[in-house]
Amino acid sequence: MPVPRPLAPRRDFPALRGRPGRPAPAYLDSACMSLTPQAVLDAQEEYYRDYPGCAGRSVHRWAEEVQRRYEEARETFARFFRAPGPQHLVNVRNSTEGLNAVAQGLRLKRGSRVLLTDQEHNSNLVVWQRLRETRGIRLDVLPLPEDRPFDEEAYLSALERRPALVSFFHASNLDGRTLPARALVEAAHDHGARVLLDGSQAAAHQPISLRSIAPDFYVLSFHKMLGPTGTGLLYVGPRDLETFPPWFVGGETVETTEYTTHTLRPPPHRFEAGLQNYAGVLGAEAALRYLGRHRFEDLPAHLEGLQRHLGREIEGLEGLSRLGPPRPRDRGAIFPFVLTGLAPEDVALFLDQGHDVFVRSGMNCVHSWYQARGLPGNVRASFHVYTGRQDVDRLVRGLRELRDRVPARPVRGDRP
Repeated sequence: MPVPRPLAPRRDFPALRGRPGRPAPAYLDSACMSLTPQAVLDAQEEYYRDYPGCAGRSVHRWAEEVQRRYEEARETFARFFRAPGPQHLVNVRNSTEGLNAVAQGLRLKRGSRVLLTDQEHNSNLVVWQRLRETRGIRLDVLPLPEDRPFDEEAYLSALERRPALVSFFHASNLDGRTLPARALVEAAHDHGARVLLDGSQAAAHQPISLRSIAPDFYVLSFHKMLGPTGTGLLYVGPRDLETFPPWFVGGETVETTEYTTHTLRPPPHRFEAGLQNYAGVLGAEAALRYLGRHRFEDLPAHLEGLQRHLGREIEGLEGLSRLGPPRPRDRGAIFPFVLTGLAPEDVALFLDQGHDVFVRSGMNCVHSWYQARGLPGNVRASFHVYTGRQDVDRLVRGLRELRDRVPARPVRGDRP
């Protein structure tokens, strides 16, 4: 498979322009936060410059304009993620807020079971541990296989314990594996469980159809898909849309109030308390429009090409061990690895300071998985639409130079 050029021009991303005395970086930390194209910056500036009003409150032209554009953005989100309708999509700050909203809104009773995988992001673990402490829920953890993305038999066996909720990532930020979302939702529903999917990584790197997957809840963050920080979505499915309680209330959530009672607005507005991040939401819409113009549907194949190229180039590099599924197509946008004898943070600093290559190091907000294996973490390279062969080649050159300088000598905790 030939290594494709970036799907999006690097010149569209101000952060990828060189600075005086420094070349443009090879940015390989997109699983943490993607870069922002100029079109997104322009959309945010336009709001503050041309119509900085409050949606749904005043009737002057600025307020009317932001109201119209805010709701049009929600319709764009619904089309992009193939949701049953815009009313199912709630604007939140990020996936973490969405996960906490679901955890609080479900009002799980003492003894209720929540099923997780053993690779959940801290945001999809700590919230349930807190409910175990405060409400007495029970947590079951499903170990994932090392040689393939998912073990269906083990999952079906775990469902026999009748969890009230299955709360899984859709794609892992640790090793990039994607779970068979539609199949696991169907199986969970057959066993009477609701399903919450953390789509932070999946939505950023592959087309998503919420109508097809049909989860009860789905969360995502726009800062991983070229959008602004502090923007994300919570999808609430048809079963819960009218009955799910708001986690914050106040301005914008109510039709009217009296001294003794109030009437909530219909979904999704009842969930969006207070003045919203209009500039951020409009920037997120610009990000999705940008992705649509630059062959987002081809991103999975592009990522596989980068994975294959990187795998070939590092073959034989002494002391390098890769984590995660062996097949490139199963690793999505993420390439996690360790170099024997070197701390992950030292590798990342060398790549930054010596080669202007930016990667992630550490436990990737999945501390539980590393702690259970006695591992200090790893290095993680991750890709997006602006990543090309030249970025991968700079990473490889840096790793080869580092290996030449520091020969492989095993140290405690080095194993993958």
